[in-house]
This record gives sequence, C-alpha cells and structure tokens, in this order.
Amino acid sequence: MKAFFIDRYNKKEPMRFGEMPEPKLRENDVLVKIHAAGVNLLDSKIKAGEFKAMLPYKLPLIMGHDVAGVVVEVGVKVKKIKVGDKIYARPADYRIGTFAEFIAIDEADVAIMPASLSMEEAASIPLVGLTAWQALVEKGNLKKGQKVFIQAGSGGVGTFAIQLAKHLGATVATTTSAANLELVKSLGADVIIDYKTQDFESILSQYDLVLNSQDAATLEKSLRVLRPGGKLISIAGPPDPEFAREIGLNWLLNMVMFFLSYTTKRKAKALGVTYSFLFMRADGNQLAKITRLIDDQIIRPVMDKVFPFNEANEALAYVESGRAKGKVVINVT
Repeated sequence: MKAFFIDRYNKKEPMRFGEMPEPKLRENDVLVKIHAAGVNLLDSKIKAGEFKAMLPYKLPLIMGHDVAGVVVEVGVKVKKIKVGDKIYARPADYRIGTFAEFIAIDEADVAIMPASLSMEEAASIPLVGLTAWQALVEKGNLKKGQKVFIQAGSGGVGTFAIQLAKHLGATVATTTSAANLELVKSLGADVIIDYKTQDFESILSQYDLVLNSQDAATLEKSLRVLRPGGKLISIAGPPDPEFAREIGLNWLLNMVMFFLSYTTKRKAKALGVTYSFLFMRADGNQLAKITRLIDDQIIRPVMDKVFPFNEANEALAYVESGRAKGKVVINVT
C-alpha cells in the first residue's frame, strides 16, 4: 500500500512516500480503508524525535494520528464493529499510521463516525476531541459555573475545547489574534484576549482550570491566574512522574520526568494549585460520547484546509507554520 513514512528522526527532512506492507489484522482489530487523515503538531514532534525516549517507535514508521474511513475486514473477536461501518479513531500509540491507504486499529479505540459529518470533517476530530475531553472532563472535572482559561483558542484543540467547555456550563477565556476574534467568539468564548497586545495575567484571576498548550513562560504565568485549589493541565509539558507511571515507563525515565517537572510542581504547590501533564490516549468510548455531541449540533468541527494525499508534506508544513485555524486534513482517497 502507499504511505507517507519516516525511516529516521529528522525535523527538516520531508516524510518519504512509497510502498509499505499492508497492516496485519489482530483478533480484536478492524481493518480500515482510509478516506481522510487529520494532521497534528504531534505528527511533527514524533517525526523530529521529540518523544523517542517515551515512545520508542520502530522505524520505518508510517505517520498520522487521526483517521476516518470504512471498515473492510474485522478480526475474529470483534463484536461491535462490522464490515461497511464508517468509523473514526485516534489509533493507540505504537499503532499509528493514518497517512496511508489502510490501517488496522483495535476495536476499543474506534467509534462510529458522526452521521452529520463528511469523512474529512470526521478525520479532524479524534485527537483534538479526546485531548479536550480528557483535559476538561476526565482530569479537570470542569463543572457548571466554573471558569476555564483555554490557550490558543483558534487552534485545533482550542476550537474544540471552547465548545466543550461551554457545553459543560463554564465561563471560557481564551487567547487568539485579532484576526481570529470572531471565530473564537462564535464558538462561545466569553473573554477574548489578543495575545499580541494584551497580557492575560493582568486580565484573568481566580480561574478554576487552565488548559495550557504554550511555552514555559506562559505556563508559569498561567499558574498565577488560578484560584487556590485550581488546576493547570498542560498538553505542552513538562511531562511528570504521574504520566510516566500511566504509560509504564522505567524507573530511570520516571526520575527524568520528576526533575523535568520539579520546578513547575514546586511553583504550583507554593501557589496552592496543582499541575499535571496530559498526553492524550486512544479511547473509543469517549469518542462515542463526542459523536453524540456532534450529531446533536453541540460541537462542530472547525476546518482550515484539506490537502490531497500526495501533498501530505505540505499539509504538515502548514500545521507547523502555526497559521491554521482549526484543523488541517489530508484526503487520502
């Protein structure tokens, strides 16, 4: 099958395009003919080798973390999904590879895609949707009447998280540029801060939750806008020992992550708040809940561009540029 892959970690080299072996189907897997694949900054970071200590992939590696497509074969123990189903998913770590014609995914990581969406729209959802869900619902326990600060509101995670937070009944603050003010306002943002001309730390205070996706300086400032007992959840790092234990890393990497996060956790403790790192995981059950929100028109996908399959490198470069509003998708078919 045709696929985009890397055979060594390199930030600047483009992904290679060529023939790769078709995936082998395990007993709990579904084989999916891929129609569309979402493009994420995570793809760029994996390609550059930023996570090779935590996620030691075997090379060559087919890239891609988001998929929408049609099931063409099922394993002998698959119970809920059948041939012909239109599905979407964020395949589990070590099983990624959506920049290809086919992929095998564990049934537990798959959900029937929203009936109201096209394949391209569906492919834009899984990674950012699950990230927002696990940050706001699972870790953040966000409740009606609380205040949440979601950084980079016009990005892939931000556009989804704003809508989810509003559905949960929260007051939402976000940062964006003046050019994207109307976009984030249309998604439900209550407090909109132009990061180029305004300092969010001088505007926000007593927040219950921060979803951090920016640099270390922004993270430190974000700790100070929380109320005592508030939570900061970061998808940008630094990773912490709790995360290391969740994914079963060895004692040495546990210690590395202890030191990486020590300063941040110490500053958080001094302020009476908590810090945690989130590296989202595949979860078909959570994705099914997201499907209902989309089909009930509570959340809508925010798309920027759709690239043809042969322009996957251009799509990744566009995501890396930071100019995308919402999600970028590759049309594989």
